[in-house]
Amino acid sequence: MRSLLAAATISLAFTLFLTPLFIRLFRKIGWGQVIRTPEDAHNPSHHTKRGTPTMGGIVFILGTIVGFFVGSYTGGTEPTISGLLVLWMMVGLGIIGFIDDYMKVRSQRSLGLSGWRKIVGQIAVAVPFAIMALNFKNQYGETPGSAYISFFRDIPTLSFMALGAVAGWILYLLWISFMSVAWSNATNLTDGLDGLATGAGIFTVSAYSLVTFWQLQQRCHSAALVTEYTAACYDTRDPMGLTIVAASFVGALVGFLWWNAPKAKMFMGDVGSMAIGGVIVAMAVLSRTEILSIILAGVFIIAPASVILQRYYFKATGGKRLFLMSPFHHHLEMRGWPEITIVVRMWVIAGILAIFGVALFYAGWLAAL
Repeated sequence: MRSLLAAATISLAFTLFLTPLFIRLFRKIGWGQVIRTPEDAHNPSHHTKRGTPTMGGIVFILGTIVGFFVGSYTGGTEPTISGLLVLWMMVGLGIIGFIDDYMKVRSQRSLGLSGWRKIVGQIAVAVPFAIMALNFKNQYGETPGSAYISFFRDIPTLSFMALGAVAGWILYLLWISFMSVAWSNATNLTDGLDGLATGAGIFTVSAYSLVTFWQLQQRCHSAALVTEYTAACYDTRDPMGLTIVAASFVGALVGFLWWNAPKAKMFMGDVGSMAIGGVIVAMAVLSRTEILSIILAGVFIIAPASVILQRYYFKATGGKRLFLMSPFHHHLEMRGWPEITIVVRMWVIAGILAIFGVALFYAGWLAAL
């Protein structure tokens, strides 16, 4: 518990008190937000956001790293491989977002990395993560990840390796790559209003901290495990490390939200939104809750789903639009909803889904008894 409190407190203090320094620094070097032309035309309020310091994701990435290491050593343990793998995905996808942000700021246009280049970068981060996740066995033979598709835990009948080593590895790498591309782009599309992605990320990763903390209490090889609960125990390799990194990330987001809430003094940029996606996919894979992540992080599915529906409806109807504008939060703006109303209600949805997901996870544990 001391590790968790230290991780959350340090990361919170880092972003809460140091973000103003980064705001001044980024403003000085000209890292200001570039607004898309359609938003300028259809949402005049967005024009006032032009020039607001962006790439704030750098701040909470650094805060998370500091909080994680301080929290780990405060508890008298070395940082776990699972925790480090979460940092890998957070930093790796954050770098892809940073490159995209920097290209936009340098050219003062909203054109950063092309879609396919961004996907290639995301896969380049995901593949090493996937390979490392099936290595580093502990004394019980447990690895950080597994070659199974998981819901509340690994699903025994859905093993990639059942098709053979070569086909299994290929399908496994494709699965992890798909999840990485999907979640990082989903969080990226959600980051369209002040504080929206930050608040949603707080609810989602907080839920994951509860999931992994419960896995820690019900770990198969724990001496404190009650005998009657053995049938429902978890073989997650490093639940404590995952909980520490989740607590650190939540603390960093809370501190950053102070400056990112409407009207934002700093935007997280693609570096921040993709880092959130990286943490979500890493927590899902390493806690063996990949399918459950659809519920826990369900708020981040709304934006990409609306974009996909808009595109296919437009093609199917010969030019008609399902939404006034996509992603969905911009449709609500076009309908006259105030930005703060949209953001808070999306936070409410994120909270409801997070609570529902944790409740389902607990129900899955009860069913396994």
